[in-house]
This record gives sequence, C-alpha cells and structure tokens, in this order.
Amino acid sequence: MTVTAGSPSAGRQPQQERSRATRQRLLDATIESLAEVGWDRTTVVAVAARAGVSRGAAQHHFSTRDDLVVAAIDQVRAEMLADLRRRVPEAAAREDRSLAVLEMLTDLWTSTFGRAATHLWVAASTDPSLQSFVLPLERQLNSDIYAVTLELLGADPSRPHVRESVGLTLQLVRGIGLGALLRRDNTRRKAELAQWATMLTTIEGVIGRLPL
Repeated sequence: MTVTAGSPSAGRQPQQERSRATRQRLLDATIESLAEVGWDRTTVVAVAARAGVSRGAAQHHFSTRDDLVVAAIDQVRAEMLADLRRRVPEAAAREDRSLAVLEMLTDLWTSTFGRAATHLWVAASTDPSLQSFVLPLERQLNSDIYAVTLELLGADPSRPHVRESVGLTLQLVRGIGLGALLRRDNTRRKAELAQWATMLTTIEGVIGRLPL
C-alpha cells in the first residue's frame, strides 16, 4: 500500500515513531536512574524528568512504576546478553580465554546495566511486592547468562563439576559487581580474577574449543 502525504497513515507513522522514541527514552532513563540512585529514588516523576517528557506522557506508556521497571529489566537482560554474545570472537582470540571471559562477565556487572540490575535485586530482597515480579526475571537472566558463559568458555556441561564451576564463576563476578557499588579496587579485582581463571583451567571440560 502506498502512503501519500496528508493521508491518515502518513500522519500515524511519525506519531508512532515519536511514541516509540518516547518509550525508549523512558526505559533508558529508568536504567540510568536505577544504576545511579537506586530503586527508592527511581520514581515515574523522576524518570520522566530525566527523560525530558511530561509525567502524563510517561504514564501513557507505563501506568505504574512496576510496569516501567519490568520493561526496563527486560531491556537490561537483552542488552547484557547481546554484549556478551558480541564478545564471543574476542574470547576465542585470547590465549588466556578463562581470564578474558571473567573480565567480560565482571565488566557486565559493573556496567550501567549491571549496576541497575544489582540495585533492583538488593531492593527486592526486602520488598515482597517488588520481589514478586523481579525474581522470575532474575532467574531468567541468570539462566541466559549461564548459557552464554558456557558458549564463551566452550565448556561441556555434561562433564563432572563443570556446571558447578561455571555457576560458582557467575556468583563470583556478580559479587564483584556488588562490591563495585561501594569501592573500585581494580588492582585487587584483577588479582582475584587471575587466581580464579587459573583454577578454572585445571577443571577438565570447563575450557573447550569454540566453534569457528
């Protein structure tokens, strides 16, 4: 169908594009707010101001803060996984692949997306209402990151101790991300990651061949 200038469809298309752009600005502002000031101060009003839109426009897209945050978490999950997948070739090219993967995972949790998720998980631990919708999303994110980490390492989960070792690795880097909210000790972090990377290489099946 050809859309001519001045037709109803021609008018709707720019409006739809503006609506999508506004929605995206709100999601970006929510993630930034969670990362910078945490859950308590990430309100619809504060997010709208950060995004440069009116409160009414924000509530048109997301009627409650819960709706806004659920959508933001979904974007956080997608962005974190996309970032990891983009870096698979980088991991394959490194001789010290175990350390490369650990650095990638740690960078993930210390990024804006990782800090936003961490603030939200901490808030949900003492807020049953928030926990009710955060927990399923957190489980899905963990499952997805676990799967991509297996891919990054070329690990064989059918081998003994591989699942436990990769799971422990994810807990380690997540803990480092939590600690980074309070302090940034890069020297100590590098030493810890190097130590764990060395241990991973001793576990048969954790470091395997990556597909070409």
